[in-house]
Amino acid sequence: MAKKTKDTSEQAKASSNHVPIKMITVNRQAYHDYVVERTIEAGIALKGTEIKSIRDGKVNLRGSYAIVRNGELWLENAHIAVYEHGNRYNHEPIRNRKLLLHRREINQLASRVETKGLTLIPLKLYLKGGKAKIELGLGRGKKLYDKREAIAERDAKRDIERIIRSR
Repeated sequence: MAKKTKDTSEQAKASSNHVPIKMITVNRQAYHDYVVERTIEAGIALKGTEIKSIRDGKVNLRGSYAIVRNGELWLENAHIAVYEHGNRYNHEPIRNRKLLLHRREINQLASRVETKGLTLIPLKLYLKGGKAKIELGLGRGKKLYDKREAIAERDAKRDIERIIRSR
């Protein structure tokens, strides 16, 4: 008698639920400067050597932002270092990169940015199933007193944890 095994379609469903994610970079400055209201995942249109630099972790998102131009979403001012083993067809480190979202999602983001004065900021860059993805945050800029409040809160939590550990 043959042993019963899982159906192959069930195996495919089980394996597709868990896609490996490799975190490349996190824009910690964005969490300090903005209150993030909503996040959305987008793909990035890259050139050949850019993905190699991303896999090496040579990316800086500080000071970058996303903007809607002509019905398309663009990532501006993000620095992806030149691939050191590249040839004459290497990419420019700072260039505008197209972000890949559905038209409906782009229109929703554009309307929220225009009407409510929010900003699209890149929060994280990671590899998901071998493809580069970026997590965008719809954020509102923090005032100086908000930043001071967050710092004081963090210091208080750190002091409490220190006291608990010492006991």
